[in-house]
Amino acid sequence: MKVAIIIPVYNHEQRIAEVIRETLKLGLPVIVVDDGSTDRTPDILNRIPDITVLRHPENQGKGAALLTGFAAAVELGCDLAITLDADGQHKPEDAANLLRAVPDGQRPIIIGNRQGMSGEHVPWTSRFGRKFSNFWVWMSGGPLVHDSQSGFRLYPLPEVLDLDVQSRRFQFEVEILVKARGWGIPVLEAPVQVVYQKGAERISHFHPWKDFFRNSATFSRLIWRRIFLRGRQ
Repeated sequence: MKVAIIIPVYNHEQRIAEVIRETLKLGLPVIVVDDGSTDRTPDILNRIPDITVLRHPENQGKGAALLTGFAAAVELGCDLAITLDADGQHKPEDAANLLRAVPDGQRPIIIGNRQGMSGEHVPWTSRFGRKFSNFWVWMSGGPLVHDSQSGFRLYPLPEVLDLDVQSRRFQFEVEILVKARGWGIPVLEAPVQVVYQKGAERISHFHPWKDFFRNSATFSRLIWRRIFLRGRQ
């Protein structure tokens, strides 16, 4: 199997160079999707060798960036894509845990189940959001998992491109779990580390109230489809 690493990035000038430097140590193709950054991120990416950089002229959302990365990985002949966030919360070496979790003969989605989410620098919105999301993914017909909001994942290609996920922002990562279960793609988990920088050092584009309502709208749509289309996702 051929594996590509996909990093969606939006205004992560403080962390992106370090994240890419650590990711390149894995010896795998690295695809960085710049989702319309307006800070120094494009200039930083231009100076980093040995990566593929794709750009959206305007911000379209994390889901849109992931789909762009998936399509590029398929063009490279990759069978699997590992996604990780650009804010430095993931340890790229934990990609090995995701790969080891793939059972023989299966092509699942593997979620990196973040350990240490009760740490002192983890915001309450992240802890609450994870529990909220886990419950509603299950209620929507998706799998019962521990960390439905983790962006550190392994995806089978090209299967995930055929799931017709409609969300294009953060909600993409919960909707794809529901769609995967509906179409018989197993969803498993593997432990990964998590690093939350304190206070202003942490870079996040998650807006608690705005994304809460977006999440609610996504789950409402998925539950409606589950009820009225009798389980078809």
